[in-house]
Amino acid sequence: MPAGELRYPSPPENSTTEISAANDEEWLWSQIKAEARRDAESEPALASYLYSTILSHSSLERSLSFHLGNKLCSSTLLSTLLYDLFLNTFASDPALRAATVSDLRAARVRDPACVSYSHCLLNYKGFLACQAHRVAHKLWTQLRRPLALALHSRISDVFAVDIHPAARIGKGILFDHATGVVIGETAVIGNNVSILHHVTLGGTGKACGDRHPKIGDGVLIGAGATILGNVKIGEDAKIGAGSVVLIDVPPRTTAVGNPARLVGGKEKPTTNEECPGESMDHTSFISEWSDYII
Repeated sequence: MPAGELRYPSPPENSTTEISAANDEEWLWSQIKAEARRDAESEPALASYLYSTILSHSSLERSLSFHLGNKLCSSTLLSTLLYDLFLNTFASDPALRAATVSDLRAARVRDPACVSYSHCLLNYKGFLACQAHRVAHKLWTQLRRPLALALHSRISDVFAVDIHPAARIGKGILFDHATGVVIGETAVIGNNVSILHHVTLGGTGKACGDRHPKIGDGVLIGAGATILGNVKIGEDAKIGAGSVVLIDVPPRTTAVGNPARLVGGKEKPTTNEECPGESMDHTSFISEWSDYII
C-alpha cells in the first residue's frame, strides 16, 4: 500500500486476524505483569509504583491509560478525565490496541537498551508519546479538534515530541530516544519505521495543503535528519544521521549528507537487502561511501 494511503487495519469481527491480535495482546500483558512482579520483588522501593501503574490493572489498555493520564495531566487537565478519554478510545478500537502491541514489540526487539516490555511501557517517552498521539489523531478524525490540539500541546510539553494530531502513523513504530522529534500536519508514516531523536518531518514554508513527507514502510531515519516538503521516502530506505532531504528517495536506497545524496550514485544507487527500520543498521553504507575520509 502506498505511504499516502495508510489506514489502520480494520478486520471484520471474529476474524482470524482479530483473534490473533487479541491473543498477542493477552500474551504481552501477561509478560508485562510478570516483569513488574519480578521488579517489585527485587526493588521494594518501586513496589507501590509498579502496583499502581501495572499490577492493579486488568488489561494493557487500562494500565496504559492510567499511566498516560498521570503523565499528561495538569492542574486544569485532570488525570481522571484523561484516563477516561484514553481508556474509552483504546477500548473501542482494536486497531489502536494492536498498534500499541506492535510498538512495544518494536522497542523490545530493535533497541538493545530496552530490557523489558514493562520498561518500555513505563519509561520510554517515544512509545508513550506515540500512543498518546494515536488518541489525539482519533479525536482529530472525529472532529473533536480543540481537545486533540490540547492533548497535542501536553504531549509536546511533557515528552518533547511534537506530532500534529492530523499526522498519520502506522504500527510497529520506534521513536528511539525521541527528544526533539517534530512531525507536521500532513505527514504520513508507514509501518515498521524507526526514527531517532531530533528528526524533523516538516514543511518548506507557510504554504497550506499537503506539504509534509510521506515515509514508506520499513524506513530508518537517523538522528538529526531533516526531511522537508511533500516528498516520498520509499519503503525500506535509509536516511543517514544529520541528512537534509528535499526530494524523493527511491525504495531500498540510502541517502546521506546535506543536501542528501544516494549512496552508489543517482544512476545506480546501492540497494538495501534488509529492512532498515527493523535492522537498525546505521553505518554499513560507509564502506561504499567513497568520500568518507578521515
